[in-house]
Amino acid sequence: MKNVVLLGSTGSIGTSTAMVARDLSGDIRLVGLAAGSNTELLASQALQFRPELVSIGSPEKAAELRPQLDGIRVASGDEGLIELATLPSADIVLIAIVGTAGLQPALAAIRAGKDIAVASKEILVMAGEIVMAEARKHGARVLPVDSEHSAIFQCLEGRAPESVRRLILTASGGPFRETPIGEFAGITVEQALKHPSWVMGRKITIDSATMFNKGLEMIEARWLFDVPMPQVDVVVHPQSVVHSMVEFVDGSIVAQLSTPDMCLPIQYALTWPDRAASDRVQTDLAAIGRLDFEAPDLARFPALGQARRAGEIGGTLPAVLNAA
Repeated sequence: MKNVVLLGSTGSIGTSTAMVARDLSGDIRLVGLAAGSNTELLASQALQFRPELVSIGSPEKAAELRPQLDGIRVASGDEGLIELATLPSADIVLIAIVGTAGLQPALAAIRAGKDIAVASKEILVMAGEIVMAEARKHGARVLPVDSEHSAIFQCLEGRAPESVRRLILTASGGPFRETPIGEFAGITVEQALKHPSWVMGRKITIDSATMFNKGLEMIEARWLFDVPMPQVDVVVHPQSVVHSMVEFVDGSIVAQLSTPDMCLPIQYALTWPDRAASDRVQTDLAAIGRLDFEAPDLARFPALGQARRAGEIGGTLPAVLNAA
């Protein structure tokens, strides 16, 4: 049984993690939950999973929760996140908080000797050097939750670092892969929120439409797998079945494939180094029929080039890019 603290339990990744915890109730126990403002869903999750501690964004909302959660401690604010991240019973802390708010809990968990599973890519984009150095210092593992980085992690297992030529992140190309650039000025938010492959939160869906998200993932991969930026590439793959690939020095390419479902990389991060049986993700390659690949159009998606440049220069520039 692995004890899990879930920060960001009411968002897209958080609700998928709750599904995985239900599927694998004999393998995973949610001992802590945190949400920003959705008291109704957090209360429902807490009553289902009976964690030791929950935390909500404000003291006022914490006061609303306490009468509903008899026998469950309720905290709030940044202090609540830190308390959850360092919960003595936790084996791993999954950080699915949108934006930069997950950095301090991530560092607190690492310094408490906890493994972390990172869904909030901003943590590694703005502070990857610090986070990975702290993880090495305290013997903590940093496990990926993004489907692309989970794929690379799986492809690299058991391989010597010097055998790697490059990491190849796949990108669907988003909803505007074939939209004439001349029509970009008329694109609406509603159009940008219609991702062709994945169901995600609003911010990451918008970032995916411009491929800014993929640029952040390039920087994340650079730190997570300790490779120089020139060894991180992107290829457009509209079907989103090949989640990413690793090319080795002998020219071989190893890939991880499945139908797109975030439950799979979440489950792998929480059960690693084992694989737990699950019927949630089924992949029928014959039904899929074809897999297409193409180079990204940097004129259409300039954020990719900007992210590569920021990652190559390093320093505070990736944090500036992330803030932009």
